[in-house]
Amino acid sequence: MNNILKNSIRFVLFLLIQIIILNEVPPLHQFITPYLYFIFLLWLPFGTSRLTLTVSGFLLGYCLDVFTNTPGLHAAAAALIGYVRPTILNLLLAQETSEEINKEPSVGTMGWGPYLIYALLLTFIHHFYLVLLEWLQFGSFSYFIGKVFATTIMSVILILLVELIMNRRKLKR
Repeated sequence: MNNILKNSIRFVLFLLIQIIILNEVPPLHQFITPYLYFIFLLWLPFGTSRLTLTVSGFLLGYCLDVFTNTPGLHAAAAALIGYVRPTILNLLLAQETSEEINKEPSVGTMGWGPYLIYALLLTFIHHFYLVLLEWLQFGSFSYFIGKVFATTIMSVILILLVELIMNRRKLKR
């Protein structure tokens, strides 16, 4: 399947899953709000430029903001992880692996350890920034950190479940 068509379908699919299913789940214990929409950015091919990632992140977040009436929150957080993603990949992978344009970050191409660190770091950055923008005050720092960590753990579990269900395994080099 053509990369543009495949990624367009993923864009719409993950956005709809977030809007229709995950946004309707009541927050667990007032801490945990599951977010999965940004997995679209995590799955874009290694060779995707920083500008394309940042703009795609902004558009993805903006679309979610329109449907959830949260002006700019998700757009800013998704654009941030789009901007940071190439740096994280360069730190985790050998240069020749991250330059393979057609391959996508997955358990099959990266291995369990690097993929878990990759997903965990980008999810933490996304959630930290999102909760910080949402909160915009430092009343109870322990509540803030608790919400960031709890939401990050829940989202990483969802990402790993989707990774296992979608079975996107491509052989490592």
